[in-house]
Amino acid sequence: MIHSIKGIVKAKHPTAVVIDIGGVSLKASVSVPTADHLPDIGEKVELRTYLNVREDALELYGFADEDELALFKMLIAVSKIGPKLAMGILSGTSPEEFKRRIVTGDVVALTALPGIGQKTAKRIIVELKEKLVKSVDAMDLPSDAELSDQFSDALSALTALGFNRADGFRVLTKMQRENHLDGDTEEIVKSALKEL
Repeated sequence: MIHSIKGIVKAKHPTAVVIDIGGVSLKASVSVPTADHLPDIGEKVELRTYLNVREDALELYGFADEDELALFKMLIAVSKIGPKLAMGILSGTSPEEFKRRIVTGDVVALTALPGIGQKTAKRIIVELKEKLVKSVDAMDLPSDAELSDQFSDALSALTALGFNRADGFRVLTKMQRENHLDGDTEEIVKSALKEL
């Protein structure tokens, strides 16, 4: 397994980079965020890598940091998601935002990413949510001070009833998007409970 590559940037493309390593040039596919952080041609770079071995090809994927690589590995473990689709997903959002979308079960936000339909979004949530809930703590969700009073009071009530903060946040966000976050806290909580 190739853990990482370090060398001189020989060529850059929106989704790939060619790196000269002591006279041997390797081409690695990269996400748009990684491509944006690449140094200029002729400068040194180091990327974490993943080598995908197929019957007819060896495909090298490069990542700016360990978080992006870890998320890539999680994605390709989901059924029907290959490396190319995973790179497209990573190109559409930051790892933190993508994790938040999964943890909160935001199907609509996930389907806005390239190559993800509703079925795929639901599959990603089902297969990755439990893994990510452990790695995404409450700090990744907005604090009560950042939310409207109605939203904050309803979220506090739901967590007091024993519901996970991320699940409550997901449902209330959906209600807010649909303009159903009106009325007193009790009414909002009753509506939210129907969604949980």
